[in-house]
This record gives sequence, structure tokens and C-alpha cells, in this order.
Amino acid sequence: MLQIYPKLITDALSTVRYPGSGKNLIEAEMLEDDLRIDGMNVSFSLIFEKSTDPFLKSVVKAAEAAIHTYVDKGVNVTINIKTRQAARPEPGKMLPQVKNVIAVSSGKGGVGKSTVAANLAVALAQLGYKVGLLDADIFGPSQPKMFHLEDFQPYGEMVDGKQMLIPAENYNIKMLSIGFFVKPDTAMLWRGAMASNALKQLIADAEWDDLDYFILDTPPGTSDIHLTLLQTIPITGAVIVSTPQQVALADARKGIDMYRNKSVNVPILGLVENMSWFTPAELPENKYYIFGKGGVSRLAEEMNVPVLGEIPIVQSVCESGDKGEPVALDENSIAGKAFRTLAENVVKAVEKRNAELPPTKIVGTR
Repeated sequence: MLQIYPKLITDALSTVRYPGSGKNLIEAEMLEDDLRIDGMNVSFSLIFEKSTDPFLKSVVKAAEAAIHTYVDKGVNVTINIKTRQAARPEPGKMLPQVKNVIAVSSGKGGVGKSTVAANLAVALAQLGYKVGLLDADIFGPSQPKMFHLEDFQPYGEMVDGKQMLIPAENYNIKMLSIGFFVKPDTAMLWRGAMASNALKQLIADAEWDDLDYFILDTPPGTSDIHLTLLQTIPITGAVIVSTPQQVALADARKGIDMYRNKSVNVPILGLVENMSWFTPAELPENKYYIFGKGGVSRLAEEMNVPVLGEIPIVQSVCESGDKGEPVALDENSIAGKAFRTLAENVVKAVEKRNAELPPTKIVGTR
């Protein structure tokens, strides 16, 4: 009977190269110090950087084949997997240190959803809350520009044995966006699975720390990205943004219906009417309802949800966003006051929701 000893095994494994570094398994220090030999039974562990290593399966298969080739075909090989980085938390258990997750959504594009999300985050921070913002509008990320962070270079740090992405920070808000990882003038031609995986990484593999509010700037409409969010983290409630126009309100209904679906069941915290009226800077008392009047209020009454805020069209909103200085930073401006009122109403709505309803569960766990 063949006598198997450790050097036979290590010599065989030294013929297998790890594609990520070009080194063999012994040189790369991927063999754990737990080699066990019992007759023709051999067991050991291979160490990978993380459980999602793209070469993991092929390397394990090559290691087993090497032992059968260079030792004996009759060896029973058991290979265990260990990782240097801690495993990613399961869906539903991510962000345990975040108290409230707020999805800011709209039924259609062009209603100012991202502007509302950015300024809501700023206004909440001004009220003294710890706030994070995830630009989940993965096909049209605009938050880097709104926060004057277009040049931010993402980087990682080891946190509790795991490589974590460190969010950008400005105006006391932690923020991540897929826009940090692509060129500003590059179209996002990503399939659903690719976009969803990128989004999961920004949620689970980032060091968000303790947050009172985690704001999600979601894509317009309903999409795979919304489903990914719903399947990944429990969303405390949704804020729906619309203009007073009938066409926008019709799409807002669809957004409300998505969150109220029995399989989703995310509470609607309320509606925000953006572009409620136009107020010229030189005539601050005048209001011109160029998109109609009271449309969101009527929808809110129909859907039995509150109106959280009415945001006017003011030139400074656009100018501030383009400069990377959200208008909510100016608490004395017309728009700044409107966003502060919105933030105060969101806080009240969240407190009411948490007092009256059980925590939201992710889709697929009910």
C-alpha cells in the first residue's frame, strides 16, 4: 500500500498556480496548516482572500487533480475553503448599525428625485442626525456632482478582517455612488445582474458605521434595481417624489403600488411635490403654478398618505446643485426652508411608522 506523507502532497500542490498572482499554492501561502493524512484519505484547507474569489472553484479542482496525478489516483481528497476576509452578511442582516433606511423614489424621470434625495440628506444632517446616502440610480448617477465629489477616488481599508470600501464624505453626509467607478461621460451599459451585484457591494462591502438615516436615491420607475434593494436590506419606508402634472402623478401611482404590493409591503411615508410653483428671486411673495396646483395633495388624499413637503422652483436649486452645494445648506432661503420642513416631516413620519408597524422584512423572507 502506498505510504503518503506531507511532502508528497505539498510537492503536488506546488504544481498548481493561482491565476490571480501567478504563484503556486505553496508560494502564495494558500495551504492552511491543517493537513491530515489517514491511509489513502487526505484533507486540508486552501485559503482564499474572499469567498467570492473568481478562481476559487477552478483552483480547488486543479488541486485535487494534481494530487491524483502526482500522488495516486486512489487518494480520497477533501479540500476545505477558508477566507482571510470575513464573509459578507446575509441579505436582511446587512447594515445592522443603520436605524432607518429611506427609499426616495419616483414613478418617472425628470421630476427632481435625486435633487430631493440630496437635499433631504443635507437637511436631516442639519437637524443633527447621522446620515448616509447611496446613489442607487445606477444608470444615471448624479450625486457625485451634487456633493462636489466628482474627483473622489474610492479606496478600501481593512475593518475587522475584511476589506471595506470607505464612503466619501461632505456636508456631514457619507455617500457612495456607482458614478465613482465610471467616467462621467461614459454610458452605463450594464445588464441587470451586473448592476445588481455592484449595488450589493456598495451596501454590504462599505463601512457605513452608525447611521440614523440611510437615504437611497433609487432609479426612476420600477426595475431590477428596486427588486435588488428590496431583497437586500429592509427598507423602513418610501418617499415618493412627483410634480403636480397629471402624467407624473399617473406614474407616481405605479411607484406607490410597487411598494404596497403584498410581496413587498414597504410603508409609504408620504409624497413630496417638487416644482410646486415658480417663485422669481425678485418677487419672493409671488407664486406661479406652471405645472398645475394641488395635484400631489389630491393623490395623497386618494392614497391615504401625507404630503411631506412642497418644493418650489427656484433658480438657486439648479445653480446650487450644479455647483455641488445643495440648496438645503442655506437654511434661510425659500428652498432651504422647504427642505428643512420636508426633513422634519420625514422624521415624524418615520417615528410614527416605527411606533405603529413591525420592522420591514426583505422580499423573499416572509
